[in-house]
Amino acid sequence: MDIVDVVINAIMGGLYALEDYVAYHVLTCLVPAFLLAGAITVFLSREAILKYLGSASRKAMSFPLAAVSSMGLAVCSCTVIPIAAGLYRRGSSIGPAFIILWTAPASSLLALVYTGAVLGMDMALARIAAALSTAVVVGLVMTTAFRREEVERAARPTKLSLSGGSSRTRTTIIGLRGLVLILLLIATLLMPNYLGVGRPYFPDKVVLFIIPMTVTSIYAWQVFEGSSIREWLRETLWFVRLIFPLMLIGVFAVGIIKALLPEQWVHAWLGGNGLFQTFLATLIGAVTYFATLTEAPFVHALMTLGMGPAPALGLLLAGPGLSAPNMIAIMRVFGVKKAAVYIVTTVALATVTAYALGDVVWR
Repeated sequence: MDIVDVVINAIMGGLYALEDYVAYHVLTCLVPAFLLAGAITVFLSREAILKYLGSASRKAMSFPLAAVSSMGLAVCSCTVIPIAAGLYRRGSSIGPAFIILWTAPASSLLALVYTGAVLGMDMALARIAAALSTAVVVGLVMTTAFRREEVERAARPTKLSLSGGSSRTRTTIIGLRGLVLILLLIATLLMPNYLGVGRPYFPDKVVLFIIPMTVTSIYAWQVFEGSSIREWLRETLWFVRLIFPLMLIGVFAVGIIKALLPEQWVHAWLGGNGLFQTFLATLIGAVTYFATLTEAPFVHALMTLGMGPAPALGLLLAGPGLSAPNMIAIMRVFGVKKAAVYIVTTVALATVTAYALGDVVWR
């Protein structure tokens, strides 16, 4: 195979990855995720976020709350970014925001159930233990590293996104109605991914998206004023413009990497439970994009070819929680420094945790 064929195969790999991403993930995953992020920014009570997830809240409450609540979201590493960014933009502390960013893709209930079915219950239990324990460390590292910035941010007045009257009664009413809207959007995000599991045709997932999306749209149209809906859509569009183009670039780049990476080389270097093999698997998972639930069959295929349990667990943690598109988007949304600290922390934690569990559970 000459250099021209290699280049053509690489480009086609990137285009196929883009085709798959746009066809199967944008409508049922990203659309409700972006709408949810916009709704959180506009309608969710800032006082409630500050109380439970803000800088002044107790870490013993905010960190577990962020980690456990993330388990209900069946989202990939890219889909969760607008959700975490919406909470952070609305007043959440950096610790809970990045905990959600890490644990939602790595430990959703759907992914854990599917992992148990494909790889065994021991791997599913190890995955949830590793994800939840590392989540606390991620929150502590981010909070400590950016403590001064968090103090300044908490002291800075934040403009509320709600349009119209300023009375406490009006804010409470809109907050309650906004909470219902957010719950409907969460259902719209989850239904295609939970009820659509095992269905042979993607149109089934589209139907499972259209039904709750229609209910949500009717509810919003009947309950909110036009100005509130326009502000919600403006905030949603802000997230789309900020994140979506970078996701497409990242997915294309990952497709090229997959096309160029020799399969035999991967299998040869991931056998056993060694620290280096675990780190390498974690690193591969960290740069590769996995859609929700695709990481388990991918890991299963590699394990049948000789990959050890510890590298498998490292890939299961980093694969859903990180990806090249995810890293690029985090840099854009949260800044390069926060992204760098987060990426290094999660790769190191996933490696050490997977290696330790591999030595204990699968010795």
